[in-house]
Amino acid sequence: GVGGAAVGRAEAPSGLAMDSDSGELSDGELGPAAGPDSFSSKSLALQAQKKVLSKMATKTMANMLIDDTSSEIFDELYKVTTEHLKNKKEAHKIMKDLIKVAIKIGILYRNNQFNHEELELVEKFRKKLNQAAMTIVSFYEVEYTFDKNVLSELLHECKDVVHELVERHLTARSHARINHVFNNFADVGFLTALYSLDGECRPHLKKICDGINKLLDEKIL
Repeated sequence: GVGGAAVGRAEAPSGLAMDSDSGELSDGELGPAAGPDSFSSKSLALQAQKKVLSKMATKTMANMLIDDTSSEIFDELYKVTTEHLKNKKEAHKIMKDLIKVAIKIGILYRNNQFNHEELELVEKFRKKLNQAAMTIVSFYEVEYTFDKNVLSELLHECKDVVHELVERHLTARSHARINHVFNNFADVGFLTALYSLDGECRPHLKKICDGINKLLDEKIL
């Protein structure tokens, strides 16, 4: 109930106020390479991480939260999103939201902020993400198996679990970010463009699937 959520919030150490506006990266604040032309998941992740870490009492998060393979996948996702939307600024914003949410969840997890029920949701999310990852790859590798509705549904299910997971920890602003990210990638128009055999996205999809395969092999996904 509401009381439980309030207690949960009160228990979190003051160093983990994850969503105060002071820590938000404003749109005009994208580091030295400010233009969307010079997009890099890695540098964006570092900036977002520094922002969040600077507000935390414990700085045990020195190790990178987003690994190289994930960064490569994110960079390719940026390219296909830009290609599909024909809007670099919006693509940049989507990726920034994705990285921020990923880092915040990573920090909550590594600082043992999730209770028993939430840890079960983490497992549920991992399984769902693993299922989505394998589906993304098999739709690419096995011709004529791509089904936009199946993949869209899987991604929306992932989104629902993430919302539930962060309910007690993050603000409405983060929930809006989660919607922004998943609603873009689960969009059937986007997925159709991504899997089009003769479209511009094919080489990017190959790199995304190579990266996902690597993460699957390494049991990260």
